[in-house]
Amino acid sequence: MFIIRLDSPIGRLELRGDESAVTGLSIARDGVLPHDDLPERSNGVLELARRQLEEYFAGDRTTFDVPVRLSGTPFQRAVWAELERLGWGEAISYGALATAVGRPGSARAIGGAVGANPVPIIVGCHRVLASDGRITGYSGGNGIPTKLWLLGHEQIGFAA
Repeated sequence: MFIIRLDSPIGRLELRGDESAVTGLSIARDGVLPHDDLPERSNGVLELARRQLEEYFAGDRTTFDVPVRLSGTPFQRAVWAELERLGWGEAISYGALATAVGRPGSARAIGGAVGANPVPIIVGCHRVLASDGRITGYSGGNGIPTKLWLLGHEQIGFAA
């Protein structure tokens, strides 16, 4: 496994990958990352991801084109594929996402798949809101404060 860490406005990030793709991104929770005990071991794909994330946080990048490999169930992969279609500043509701993957009425299952996204930010799971525009949760970093920062950065409106 290749692994690098970088600082960001939402806390330290940990990128994991293989020879050809990013396979995981973690946002520190209370300053701790999942693999803090492992030494960094970089490669070209992770360095590209680092540059793209730094550009994103600086406001100079609105899309990512670094290769990612998303491992999950067919349902999870369908949800993540829909998330990849969302652009900078776009949001979607859990219900609309359920309809888009052919599972209307399965907003709760959608929430589970969104929360299991192995590559947040690059695959924009922070862009999913309740049908009335409220923020209902976020599993990355320190939770809702992390999501609030990401939404604000992309100027995505939400209901209080």
